[in-house]
Amino acid sequence: MRIAIAGAGNVGRSIASELIINGHSILLIDKDPRAIKSDSLPQAEWLLADACELSSLEEAGLDTCDVAIAATGDDKVNLVHSLLAKTEFSVPRTVARVNHPKNEWLFDEVWGVDVSVSTPRLMSALVEEAVSVGDLVRLFTFRSGSAELVEMTLPGESPAVGKRIGDMPWPGDVVLVALIRDGRARAPEPDGTLEPGDELMFVTAEADERALADLLSPRGERPEIVDGDAAVRPV
Repeated sequence: MRIAIAGAGNVGRSIASELIINGHSILLIDKDPRAIKSDSLPQAEWLLADACELSSLEEAGLDTCDVAIAATGDDKVNLVHSLLAKTEFSVPRTVARVNHPKNEWLFDEVWGVDVSVSTPRLMSALVEEAVSVGDLVRLFTFRSGSAELVEMTLPGESPAVGKRIGDMPWPGDVVLVALIRDGRARAPEPDGTLEPGDELMFVTAEADERALADLLSPRGERPEIVDGDAAVRPV
């Protein structure tokens, strides 16, 4: 895919580096000459231009891009770039960085944003995931809005400890998609057993979250469902 990134600072360059490794064609746009560090990513295209000006985006060939990422440190710039990318250049997919939580409500389809990424909320969600044992942490809502990605670190007192994964009576449409043990992610195997400290990743409907939390928590305890969601918010 051809991907344009508005903002060639540390965040933009880091995103570009990862995407280049994955085989994508990257265009970095920034109006600050100090941000144009083409030697750091010679595989990328670089453009010294204002990512909020139509003429600059026409020069960049934004209409040929599959994705436009607004990754600057200015929420106003990210909103305007996303709106222009979507409405003037018909870019199929837009992703925008949210720098200040008070502005999150603006990052929606009205401003041409398909996916917003809130740095403060993302950090909060990761902290919740790291410190919560025995509570269900909601990490991500999928674009359709009908499914969630949730995580639980299995407490030692859980009745699920020692149980065969294939024998677990997962409620509703709950799917165990990954298990992290000793720092390594692995696919769950039906003949495998659950151990204390396992980080379990599920895809589930919101309606099944409470039943899932109760199934995995120690008897007699009422686990919390921690909302780290909206760190990455499809709209």
